[in-house]
Amino acid sequence: MQPVSEQGLVTLADIQDARKRLEGVAVATPLDRSRALSDRIGGLAFVKCENLQRTGSFKIRGAYNRISRLTDDEKTAGVVAASAGNHAQGVALAASLLDTRSTVFMPEAAPLPKIEATKRYGGSVVLTGKDVGEAFAAAKAWADDQDAVFVHAFDHPDVIAGQGTIGLEIVEQMDDVGTVVVPVGGGGLISGIAAAIRASYDGARIVGVQAKDAAAFPPSLDKGEPVTLDSMSTIADGIASNFPGELTFRHVRDQVDEIVTVTDETIAEALVFSIERMKLVLEPAGAAGIAALLAGVTELKPPVVIVLSGGNIDPLLLLRVIRFGLSSAGRYFAFHTRMPDRPGELYRLLGLIAEQGANILGVDHHRVGMSMSLGQVEVALQVETRGRDHIKELVDRLERAGYEVERT
Repeated sequence: MQPVSEQGLVTLADIQDARKRLEGVAVATPLDRSRALSDRIGGLAFVKCENLQRTGSFKIRGAYNRISRLTDDEKTAGVVAASAGNHAQGVALAASLLDTRSTVFMPEAAPLPKIEATKRYGGSVVLTGKDVGEAFAAAKAWADDQDAVFVHAFDHPDVIAGQGTIGLEIVEQMDDVGTVVVPVGGGGLISGIAAAIRASYDGARIVGVQAKDAAAFPPSLDKGEPVTLDSMSTIADGIASNFPGELTFRHVRDQVDEIVTVTDETIAEALVFSIERMKLVLEPAGAAGIAALLAGVTELKPPVVIVLSGGNIDPLLLLRVIRFGLSSAGRYFAFHTRMPDRPGELYRLLGLIAEQGANILGVDHHRVGMSMSLGQVEVALQVETRGRDHIKELVDRLERAGYEVERT
């Protein structure tokens, strides 16, 4: 890999200047050893806790660095951004701290807590479009019409330099780094971290993680230029970008060792792992690095640093994701079956489940349904189990007893 300064990309000097601007604004977040993750990889693993950053994610770093460099006239005109949530909050707070008006375009389906937080930080929110792409187009058009400054979520050198201050903190908080694992959407975070670390020493592996069904970097790197995805689907809205930036693409191409992908199921498992074993609440995007480690999708040279990019999760989504993650890990099993509509049959079914050591969490039965014959009752159950093997044992036992088990 060539030195950063020879490629026209963000330099160490840019990142150091950003850090000066961020003094008293951004928090130098902890770099803590995780025994739970260390045990999983058989080597030292650390987490960089940007979920503890102001606004709950790393975004304040890049947003503040970008807005702080505007002229007085540009600040008077105000700034515009498009975001599903974290960049929105970062721009709103940064603009407020710099006495600048901000307007943020968010998708109509943006999480309500992120919308309300953006307003509390002083941003004016416009809900438009079915996804970030449509909100992005609307924000750009509005910025052009109002002569306002558009603050890109990732594809600007000042934004990348601001995110790069995380890389400076990592190399200062650790004497040596073997692998750095970073969640990736449009690429601003990993571009900044890679620029900082490559300028310090070239021995570390830098690995980016994308959600499998929202991963624009793998096809872009294969083609040699940014590629736009036709569609995306992921629970990790914080890394759901259907295209890399021109600048972030060059950073990733030249300075990142590997981009890997993880499924939503693995991300959900990682969220459960972080809560249960690490006592940390993360959003799905923030847990992407943990998901990569749990899935074993890349080579990890210890000591490993996993960047936890954010912790802004809607409590209702958290409930659904925890259930999804427990189900994916075999800790939660939902199913339905049918039985004769006569006294004692429900008692018999629940007794069989109890004999197998499964903890019953919920039972719902009804007598009316298009698929049921007269004299039948359909029962839906949710049970807590010890893992996938335990679920198989339970299903086998019920089927031997004459019950048809259908997963839900």
